[in-house]
Amino acid sequence: MPDSLGGVGRYIVSLVREVASRGVVELIVVVSPGAEAELLRAAPGARIVAAPALTSSTLGRFVWEQTGLPRLADRLGADVIHSPHYTMPLATRRARVVTLHDATFFSSPEWHIPSKARFFRAWTRLTARLADTVVTPSRATAEGVREALGRPLRRVVVAPLGVDGGIFHPPTAADRQALADAVPDLPATWIAFLGTLEPRKNTAALIRAARRVARERRAAGLSAPALLLAGAPGWDATVDDAVRDAADDLDVRLLGYLPLEALAAFLGDADCVAYPSLGEGFGLPVLEAMSCAAVVVTTTRLSLPEVGGDCVLYSDVDDASLAATLVTALSPASDDLRPRARERAETFDWASCAEAHERAWTGAATRGHR
Repeated sequence: MPDSLGGVGRYIVSLVREVASRGVVELIVVVSPGAEAELLRAAPGARIVAAPALTSSTLGRFVWEQTGLPRLADRLGADVIHSPHYTMPLATRRARVVTLHDATFFSSPEWHIPSKARFFRAWTRLTARLADTVVTPSRATAEGVREALGRPLRRVVVAPLGVDGGIFHPPTAADRQALADAVPDLPATWIAFLGTLEPRKNTAALIRAARRVARERRAAGLSAPALLLAGAPGWDATVDDAVRDAADDLDVRLLGYLPLEALAAFLGDADCVAYPSLGEGFGLPVLEAMSCAAVVVTTTRLSLPEVGGDCVLYSDVDDASLAATLVTALSPASDDLRPRARERAETFDWASCAEAHERAWTGAATRGHR
């Protein structure tokens, strides 16, 4: 596991923690060497097995998944192998469950690095055909896979992700101090974005929209919030150009990863949180912002309305629409959304996600054990 967990990493850690605490199934977690202590801190009740050193590389991990993992599962007497990220062992006597997070490798390959898009399209096809059960985080992803393959999935379990209330909650004084420590010269007001700077996040359009809003507010004699972008640098080459173009009008900062303890204040104390994605398999940053009682601006693409419901503000993906929605989000009336967003976020819990996975594993073991 990387030191800085993205969405898939948080899914795995949170799911393991919840399943281990429930004790409904016996869970054995296979991790890359060196990650055992980190996972045990996150999920003290989990049983951890370290994979061999060759899994520290991507190629080595893939080779071992096909060769060593089936033998390990046989030796441990496992009923099911759950592969949490598209790929799975092709030759095994054990039932197989695989999580497919996203179908945009088919619908919008231009959002992805070409080699990754080809790789994950091939594995999605294999998984849909061979896995005993497929897990998706949203109805939109299940439907997207079905449309891409031109046939229904044989067995699919939709397991919406949860949110960790210990991290994502209305901010406290300690959270605010953590943010102040992480972000020197923190502005008084800001629009927050949390996510990888990749093409699908539509970050350049957000920068242009925030620049437009800043100009309009200053022309009206009002102060303009900064735009703070937190998350992995990613591969969207348009972001740097947008930042340079906006520099005279907008205080925009690329913060990189923030420590987990700073995120509640980063999101909850923001004037609004903007996540103008072109499409998501789930949209965990939207849920996390809602859990912090933030005013959230997002889009109606793919799964995002499944998360936001009627407790966020929706925009089209172009600059002008985003700017207009940001103006609404920055108005005092939008503060009414904060308690509603928090209340809706509480309906997305890891216990429900764990229960759905347990259902997937039990069903696969019953049908697929060889």
